[in-house]
Amino acid sequence: MAMRRLPPLRALEAFVRTVRLGSARAAADELGLSPSALSRRIGNLEEFTGKKLFSRTGQTMRLTDEGRNFYDAVAPHLEALAAAVETQSENLQLMRLRLGVLPLFGTQRLFPRLPELRQLHPRLHIDIDTGPHLLDRVGDTLDAAIVITTNPGPELHKVRLDHNTVHAICSRSLAEKLGPEPSQEALSQQTFLIHTDMPLSFDAWKAALGLRNLQPVAIDHYDSGQLILEAAAQGLGIAIMHDDHIARNNDPRLAKIYDVPVESPYSYWFACRPVDLEMRPVRLFHDWLVEARL
Repeated sequence: MAMRRLPPLRALEAFVRTVRLGSARAAADELGLSPSALSRRIGNLEEFTGKKLFSRTGQTMRLTDEGRNFYDAVAPHLEALAAAVETQSENLQLMRLRLGVLPLFGTQRLFPRLPELRQLHPRLHIDIDTGPHLLDRVGDTLDAAIVITTNPGPELHKVRLDHNTVHAICSRSLAEKLGPEPSQEALSQQTFLIHTDMPLSFDAWKAALGLRNLQPVAIDHYDSGQLILEAAAQGLGIAIMHDDHIARNNDPRLAKIYDVPVESPYSYWFACRPVDLEMRPVRLFHDWLVEARL
């Protein structure tokens, strides 16, 4: 039986990468191609399939409905092909990724989904590091990191994992005592709890609520999101935290005050050196993370 003609695999890779990253420029950077070379590869695939996969406006490429249907049909088979090649490889040693992760992201978002990654890539194992200065250690003691920051910097390859709003939360008893919209004077009698990695959050929250001049009795700093949430639940102060942290924590002891969404200066980011994307453990984790949308 004659084998069916396969599309050019490099063109398929360029297409899938562009869809997953949501940007032709980012896909070109990852593959080490110029934007025009990437566009040519996708053009070859469109010629092969007879489908218009992207609409082009200047430098912008938008996935068409045909393109989305093609991606949905093809992507699982590409994953299966990669997994099949991996299982048949003679090079059967473990692959190891040294990953820096903040504890709260690890427990709330990463670990519940890691069994999926293990099933996809059984030989990929991860050393977890929750120590300080994760970004500074990427490319040295770490292969990659998931951090909360405003922007990891231009020298790193980065993927933004979320957008957040900032909220003030405290114990239910303190929230009942203060009321839903306490005065600046009432708030000035309180202790606020701020994450050391998110110092701008309190200023953003004060500015949005017209409380720029608020000077609380004290500001206590924590380097652990989990401990801030617990401190707030125990009535030790008002924590300034992300909506996502609060929702995923789902702690009935906590309540919001001033339930107004304030855009956060911070997001979770995945970061690694561009050159390290060529390392198979980094590439596998990166591609899974982008696809999984934790």
